[in-house]
Amino acid sequence: MAIFTDPIKDYAEFGPGDAEWLHLLVGDWQLIADLAFADLALWFPTPDGSYIALAHVRPSTTHTVFHTDFVGERIRADLKPLVDLARQTQTIERSRETNWTTEMAMRVEAVPMVRNGRTLAVITSHMDLSSSRMPSRLELTYRQCAYDLLHMGTLGLWPDFASPTGSRRGAPRVGDGLIRLDAEGIVQYASPNGVSAFRRLGDVESLEGRSLAEVTTGLLRDRRMVDETLPLVVTGRMPWRTEIESRGVSLSLRAIPLRNETERFGALVLCRDVSELRRREMELVSKDATIREIHHRVKNNLQTVAALLRMQSRRMVSEEAKQGLEQAMRRVATIALVHETLSQGLAQNVDFDELISRQFRLSAEVASPSRKVRTERSGEFGELPSEFATPLALVINELVTNAVEHGLHDRKGTVWLTANRKRRDDKAEILNVCVADDGVGLPEENRSEGLGLQIVRTLVTSELGGRIDWKPREGGGTRVDISLVLDHPPA
Repeated sequence: MAIFTDPIKDYAEFGPGDAEWLHLLVGDWQLIADLAFADLALWFPTPDGSYIALAHVRPSTTHTVFHTDFVGERIRADLKPLVDLARQTQTIERSRETNWTTEMAMRVEAVPMVRNGRTLAVITSHMDLSSSRMPSRLELTYRQCAYDLLHMGTLGLWPDFASPTGSRRGAPRVGDGLIRLDAEGIVQYASPNGVSAFRRLGDVESLEGRSLAEVTTGLLRDRRMVDETLPLVVTGRMPWRTEIESRGVSLSLRAIPLRNETERFGALVLCRDVSELRRREMELVSKDATIREIHHRVKNNLQTVAALLRMQSRRMVSEEAKQGLEQAMRRVATIALVHETLSQGLAQNVDFDELISRQFRLSAEVASPSRKVRTERSGEFGELPSEFATPLALVINELVTNAVEHGLHDRKGTVWLTANRKRRDDKAEILNVCVADDGVGLPEENRSEGLGLQIVRTLVTSELGGRIDWKPREGGGTRVDISLVLDHPPA
């Protein structure tokens, strides 16, 4: 549902909070449409004396009377006099004659939305009368509730800025269960779904004629865990939401106080059984915690393997075997670092810039314990999925180690790491990574014979689905360019 308050601010005499009040109205008027069994349209006066439709809502409790969208259009000539009258009198006006269309008969009401003595807009309610029958008690109660709320709109008492505006899953709706209270909190009417919702909390035969606060209190087993807003909600004194849980059942409640010019004369309480929703949310939370714990344990196990490899390398007599174990230790430690990062967050994405900053310096220092090698990093990798982060960290580790051990080869120098993330013309997101050094340059013999470079080539082409290219660096040394497609353009 869109509301055109932004363009009309140019010629509307809005006071502080008026535009926000209309937004709050449209955000909550599905409630009115469901209670009134009617379509609602919001009309705003224009400078030329006409009206423009700001918003339209269809009921979920019955069929709609308007199948086409007319938001942004001007009001029909036959509807304008009724809207003019409601705007002038600032009272609810009903059409004296039944409004017949080619398909149905409609009853139309015009409700001025008045704030601080000024009519900001007018709501029209359109209800189908073609399927006339004796209305049930539920329908009569619902329509009375809708009238009471709309009447509060003419007094500027509804919508209330104290009403909840959050989008918490499981917010109760009219069809989930409705209970009407009097000023003392005694239940005047409870819909069948409302009664069923409370029966799931315990053995409740009926609600009508009983205090909802006493019924609710009697159903709670552990009163220490009760939300402090509960008493004000179940007595209908404040327009808040709360949630109660007992015997494995979770019930979401929302109160809407009913007021007139002088006092509060009752309240509506919407209720919804959200047990299944909360169970699924708890499962997701549990899964997130389990995944983080798995990453933490994998990290610990990999660090143990790295420590064992380090201990074994110290006992080796052969220098070649010792170097091989040390290289394996560094590779395991790199994978462990990715899992450590994943174990600290909720998402399965890695802040790769933070991870690689530590790994980049560490790789250069470990590969050159007796020489001073500078490292410089530029650009941003951004957040990467874990399936990208692990192989890419290994690739960078191998390339930096190779640059230090072979490119700089017993000399001082610098290793550069550059990242460039952008979108191509076809909307595909590309990550370009460059590892360069100012060392001796590319050797004449085959560059792909070493195990480290074989690992790099395999990871880039197979695991990352990218391209890799070695070339001489301008100014001396070697440059390795990697290009990866992070996501493909939409079809």
